Amino acid sequence: MKNSGQLEIEGRTLKLSNLDKVLYPAAHFTKAQVIDYYIRIAPVLLPHLRGRAVTLKRYPDGVEGFFFYEKQCPSHRPDWIKTTAVASERRASKRIDYCTLDDVASLVWAANLADLELHPFLHLARDISRPIAMAFDLDPGPPADVRACCRVAMWLRELLKEDGLECFPKTSGSKGLQLFVPLNTKVTYAKTKAFAKDAAESLERQHSRYVVSRMQKSMRRGKVLIDWSQNDPHKTTVCVYSLRARPQPTVSTPVTWDEVEAAARTRGMRALVFTSEQVLRRIKQYGDLFAPVLDMKQRLPAHRNGTAIPPGNAIR
Repeated sequence: MKNSGQLEIEGRTLKLSNLDKVLYPAAHFTKAQVIDYYIRIAPVLLPHLRGRAVTLKRYPDGVEGFFFYEKQCPSHRPDWIKTTAVASERRASKRIDYCTLDDVASLVWAANLADLELHPFLHLARDISRPIAMAFDLDPGPPADVRACCRVAMWLRELLKEDGLECFPKTSGSKGLQLFVPLNTKVTYAKTKAFAKDAAESLERQHSRYVVSRMQKSMRRGKVLIDWSQNDPHKTTVCVYSLRARPQPTVSTPVTWDEVEAAARTRGMRALVFTSEQVLRRIKQYGDLFAPVLDMKQRLPAHRNGTAIPPGNAIR
């Protein structure tokens, strides 16, 4: 690619600019390479974005510079960029028009805005009250690291298995791990949030030296936070295969349970860290390890360990 110009994709003409701008200085990774990655990863990424509202996380001066989250889809967008209206969390009467990135051209348009990270909701735009999955974000408090997250992930997998639920791990692309439980059935955020909270608290009781379910930073040192609060109609979570704004162009990457178990035994911080090129190679080897999240149907039980899961309003 030249430093600027036009690109024809799927019948759309996109104007690209500052293609040689370095967005990841430590890796000398340019905007052109960001765009190239999103084009190449699109076949497995787009199914996880299609039909969802997305928050953009833009880094106009690269990962070492100023960044901002953009909920309202930019007014200067092309007329073919789709949007979906979502009620504001703070004021229900206010509507926010989020971008929906349903095709390669839309992905490239966003990447050209230095939108490095993609953060969709857990629901589809056509049914904002029904999450298609339940998510657990495992966040280590130093000196705990991703190995500690892997151990907690295995405990959480066993707990979910007792409830007849299968879950799928992915790296956050940063320092943690995330588990997604496919649902794809009639369920509400009130149910998923209450269930996730109960599961996190159960593990905290069982492994209080290593697990915390509360957000207070004073409680998190050396422990892994199981963040259950992501299960909320107003929250977005980094998308699988999204780049992350780290020193290297790392990616939120689906992993196998064998890899999680091996990483739990591995010394060193490089365990389960994958860059864009490594992820593209993994796709050739594994395909989309996260595909079941899109279509596996699972129902949450009415009870956990004999305790009823509240069907009412979502926990705050």
